[in-house]
Amino acid sequence: MKEIVETGYDAIARTYLAWSAQIADDPRLHYLDEFDRRLESGAKVLELGCGAGVPVTRKLAERHDVLGVDLSRQQLDLARANVPGARFEKADMTALDFPDGTFDGIAAFYSILHVPRAEQPALIARITRWMKPGGLFLASLGTGTPDVTETWLGVEMFFGSNTPAENRELLAEHMEIVIDDLVTMHEPDPATFHWVLARR
Repeated sequence: MKEIVETGYDAIARTYLAWSAQIADDPRLHYLDEFDRRLESGAKVLELGCGAGVPVTRKLAERHDVLGVDLSRQQLDLARANVPGARFEKADMTALDFPDGTFDGIAAFYSILHVPRAEQPALIARITRWMKPGGLFLASLGTGTPDVTETWLGVEMFFGSNTPAENRELLAEHMEIVIDDLVTMHEPDPATFHWVLARR
């Protein structure tokens, strides 16, 4: 499944960047502002699934020490060109490890929904451990897609997500949920995501 995600995003790196930029009602910048304004300048921030680095990594790197992680080498090549002020690493987010309390904030925009559902609880537990006490976690999660591989933007892509109720239960085991919103945007077909901001 992870090879499908890596190969797919390698193939559509530029296509995905252009496609996502055309989504007029994408709420990511709204939630990025909610996250960013709660962080002190110079915060250590991890972005899981940074893609090509725009607009999120670029915005975060204006004020913070940012490490972007992605599975796709092609996406990371774009990110390094787009955001020279951040650091990047090619890695599977479920195989990463950092010392406890490394980051002030961790963000995951449209990326955890590419992780098999069975692996998401352990990932959330590790994310919590990687944050300092009081650290913030921002994510756009799915709303209940069974693990599935389908054609998306012309390539095979894997998706999997829990329901909002399951997401809340999982997060509440480790963190305090600060923002909990279901938002539908148009890609142009309607797509609903579960936006959460939580504090360790």
